[in-house]
Amino acid sequence: MPKATNSVAAKARRKKVLKQAKGYFGRRKNVHTVAKNAVEKAGVYAYTGRKLKKRNFRALWIQRINAATRLHGMSYSVFMGKLAKKDILLNRKVLADLAMNDAKAFEAIAKAVK
Repeated sequence: MPKATNSVAAKARRKKVLKQAKGYFGRRKNVHTVAKNAVEKAGVYAYTGRKLKKRNFRALWIQRINAATRLHGMSYSVFMGKLAKKDILLNRKVLADLAMNDAKAFEAIAKAVK
């Protein structure tokens, strides 16, 4: 019996990897074995980057809130502690946006907390 290969699926798999490697430099874009490694590594970096993005944005929001609260005579930690005690349920993203774009609203929150 002759050997049967599933060359249609194999070619499709290789084509998929090479399509993902489009724009890479040198052999990484057109040699399947090299492209496969590059695409896998890129996937790892992308996954890590999605986690780091969340961390970086949270840090940015905290810095913005801290800068705004210091204008009202408090530190960030004191402000957040008092927010929790007063049961004001605003997350850091919203607070940072108010601090940047709507100073009067943030000032009202700071006065309510004091």
